Amino acid sequence: MTFDRIIVAARGSDEVTATALVELARRRGFTRFALSPGTEHEVPGAKELWVVMENEIRTKSGVVPARSISIESIADPAGLESLLARSSTMASPVAVRWVGERVLPLETLIAQSQGRFDVWVVTDRIVEVGAALGGLEHGAATVVVELRTLRDLEELERFLERPVRLPEGLSPIEVVRCVPAGVGDRVIVDTTSLLAEDEGLLVGSAAAFLFLVLSEAVGSRYTRPRPFRVNAGAAHSYTLLADGTTRYLSELRPGDALAAVRVDGAARSVRVGRLKIERRPLVMVQGDAGPEAPTLFVQEAETVRVASLAGGIASTTITTGDRLLGVALPPARHLGTVVAETIHER
Repeated sequence: MTFDRIIVAARGSDEVTATALVELARRRGFTRFALSPGTEHEVPGAKELWVVMENEIRTKSGVVPARSISIESIADPAGLESLLARSSTMASPVAVRWVGERVLPLETLIAQSQGRFDVWVVTDRIVEVGAALGGLEHGAATVVVELRTLRDLEELERFLERPVRLPEGLSPIEVVRCVPAGVGDRVIVDTTSLLAEDEGLLVGSAAAFLFLVLSEAVGSRYTRPRPFRVNAGAAHSYTLLADGTTRYLSELRPGDALAAVRVDGAARSVRVGRLKIERRPLVMVQGDAGPEAPTLFVQEAETVRVASLAGGIASTTITTGDRLLGVALPPARHLGTVVAETIHER
């Protein structure tokens, strides 16, 4: 669910509000906009600029070539059947505004499109955006979201996934110590996605270096694989969110978007589905990075694996000299956001 499939339609109560809404959306990374008639103005950096009305979307005046897209209001099965019957002669895209049921009819329309035309959805209900973008996995090609306030824009952002980019690639760090660390509260993160064997979460005691703790997609001789799960570490640990901020494992909540990272550095956004915090025996893994050597506290168990140059290593077998993988990040944080300040974490 990405920003480039959204057209922000500013439908503020006045031109000042609409202009402020578009400007904020532009600064937040949106590039496609629709304005109300009579409020047409230039938007710096916009890739597309439309004018949206009740039953039509058209290109802004002066844009060449001019385009006009009719918005079909679908309120019942008969309306959907009529649209499908006419779709072979309609120009792409086909734009719909659902009245009543919206998920199953959208899936039917997407199934029938099969490359013949693009499906656009027009809505003023932000809660519908997720299903519109994800119907039959791929969803509508474009969703035109009519927003009236700045708060609407903030709510919309919560439903969207930004591309996840690590500030630095993964790098190896040599283990100088791995010792039992008593019993502590460890956090299991069950995501709503299936993770690969070489994919996991970035976790550590300090934001300056986070280790890649892998998923339980491998399992063991005594347990079945649980590819949605990462046994992430002790409750005090940081983990990297999809937006580049950090958060303590103990503060995660269902629905939070995390950065899931593979050993080749590829990253994506996954959502927290459930958390399990239980008291378990821990080990402390310490990396060699000078006086402020980074540490990782994880449960001592065969199913807990940390990425290394040699593949995933179980926490029960990590030894001095192993070269684990992780990412170096700016160390100073305020409520998870990077700040410029002097900091020493041990």
